[in-house]
Amino acid sequence: METTVGVLALQGDVREHLTALRSCGVRAVAVRRPAELAEVHGMVLPGGESTTISRLLDSFGLLDPLRARIRAGMPTYGSCAGLILLADQVLDGRADQHQLGGLDVVVRRNAFGRQVDSFEGELAMAGVPGAPLHAVFIRAPWVESTGAGVEVLARVPDVPAAGPAAGRIVAVRQGAVLATAFHPELTGDARVHRLFCEMVAGGVIAGAASGAGMPVQAHEM
Repeated sequence: METTVGVLALQGDVREHLTALRSCGVRAVAVRRPAELAEVHGMVLPGGESTTISRLLDSFGLLDPLRARIRAGMPTYGSCAGLILLADQVLDGRADQHQLGGLDVVVRRNAFGRQVDSFEGELAMAGVPGAPLHAVFIRAPWVESTGAGVEVLARVPDVPAAGPAAGRIVAVRQGAVLATAFHPELTGDARVHRLFCEMVAGGVIAGAASGAGMPVQAHEM
């Protein structure tokens, strides 16, 4: 069975995620409608502006179907704004912002500061072999706290040069949900996407073995 991974294509760096996923050997497709969501085995939520994406999810009829697929165990990866959308709680979110949920974490939006405060650095991440990742943070969030079921995969190095970001959590996983505060799709290094594709493939294999491996059909949402 061919593994199909969708990228939410309402706003943000969609093309870069599609390129990274295809380099991992999966079929990667843009998702804008519930019928397109129904055909994928896993989803990527790209960076962008989290409040804008949340409103567009509602406008395009994707909010409830995507929530349902995540609750049902569909592998999902969020980068930057995607992390914010997946968090169960956002400290400085807007009253009209919708959350998808899936991660028992508390996130602070724009924790690293304004656009001009964006930065890059080397980051070790559990589950990603080899040299540290070159991590790009753009108006990035960080994770303030995690629930018992959340695995912390990466923190900003606790060094004086990191300032208030030192030691902050910037990559997490809870079951089939993966999220990073940084943008691996912008660096040409596909190791984070490869980790996620392995998660998706594992879910497809497990689902096939149990007889529940096909994507949810649109009429079932």
